[in-house]
Amino acid sequence: MISTFNIRVYGILLNENNQVLVSDEFIRGAYITKFPGGGLELGEGTRDCLQREFMEEMNLKVAVTDHLYTTDFYQQSAFNKSHQIISIYYFVQALEPIHVPLRTRPFDFDEHQLKVYNDTGETETFRLIDWDDFSDTVVSLPIDKHVATLLKTKL
Repeated sequence: MISTFNIRVYGILLNENNQVLVSDEFIRGAYITKFPGGGLELGEGTRDCLQREFMEEMNLKVAVTDHLYTTDFYQQSAFNKSHQIISIYYFVQALEPIHVPLRTRPFDFDEHQLKVYNDTGETETFRLIDWDDFSDTVVSLPIDKHVATLLKTKL
């Protein structure tokens, strides 16, 4: 039985080289590739949430631009069966250069990220994927897969 809605907000960052930013994460014992973003906090707007998430995860200031998609089908949380996931996706633009290390291979965690894993049991890294190589098979989560397909058909 669903007892709570879990609202997630994600950013689609397409750079000038026609690449899509993704986050590779090891979380709750699973390797997951997803769009950058995270959970909406009480009292926070969706755009503010996304700006906070990019600052926390990448130390990157972004402008949140156009709304792309909000979940329009039922999705149970993979991590908590009593939660229904509602995800909101916006396009974002980096307002400054990206300074976090960007990987070329999935789940290529560096020494610092492995230390975070040892401390918390979770870690993440980021990579850019060329538009021609990007598809719904790149991302792990069902709603992200839907959005990846939507992106490829719209752009």
